[in-house]
This record gives sequence, C-alpha cells and structure tokens, in this order.
Amino acid sequence: MMIDWNNFTPWMSLAGGLMIGIATVLFLVFNGRIAGISGIVGGMLKPARGDIAWRVAFVVGLVLSPLVFSIATPLPQVHIEASNPVLITAGLLVGIGARYGSGCTSGHGVCGLSRRSPRSMMATIAFMFAGFVTVYVVRHLVG
Repeated sequence: MMIDWNNFTPWMSLAGGLMIGIATVLFLVFNGRIAGISGIVGGMLKPARGDIAWRVAFVVGLVLSPLVFSIATPLPQVHIEASNPVLITAGLLVGIGARYGSGCTSGHGVCGLSRRSPRSMMATIAFMFAGFVTVYVVRHLVG
C-alpha cells in the first residue's frame, strides 16, 4: 500500500471527524433524533405535520456547508470516471439499500456505533463488506 503524501491530510480529516461527531451529538441532544441522512431525507417524502422545517434546514445545511467552506479554502478537485447513467444507478442502489437496511452509513456508522447498537454494528459490517467486494470486483475482475 502506498500513501499519497501530497494529499495526505490527517489534521483536516481529524477536524472533520470531530465536527461530524460533535454535530451528531448536538443534534441528538437538542432534537432528540439520530442524524441519519437517509431517514431525514426519507421523512421529507412523506412529511408529518410540524416535522418538515428541521429536515429542510438539515439538508440545506448539507448543501451549503461546502460553499461556506470554500470561502476559507479552495475545495479539492473532484474527478469522477463514471458516466451520468452509472452515477444515477449507483445513487438509486444506495438509496434502496439504505431503506432496506433501515438507515445509511451516517445513521448506522456514525450514530449507531457510538450508541453501541448491535443492529448498527451488523449494518456497518454489511456496508463495509459490500464496499470491499464491489471495489475488488470493479478493479480486479471487471476493469
């Protein structure tokens, strides 16, 4: 394994992880809810009365955060080697999987593991295993 020392950012990564952890704790303490993105967005599809404003604010915050961050420092260049149909298909598969798994990596991996949820532990293991298998198949068997 080789480390890309030019793009190795342990301090920025640590700061980002701390901010995510603090934000999820504050969200749970002040809102009484888990900061699982698929559940928050899914709740916007069939909104309950009085339940939409915080969901919209959360999603708007997710979208605006990189824009605010870009004021302080330039955003990294992103190069995606996939076509739009592949990206759309992948997004739909992730969304369907998150619904079947009763949550996504943010809900299970970040919030569930920190609460020592056995269900979240199994879901995160399944997510990681599926990711490992997918990378292996795409890099070594298909391409």
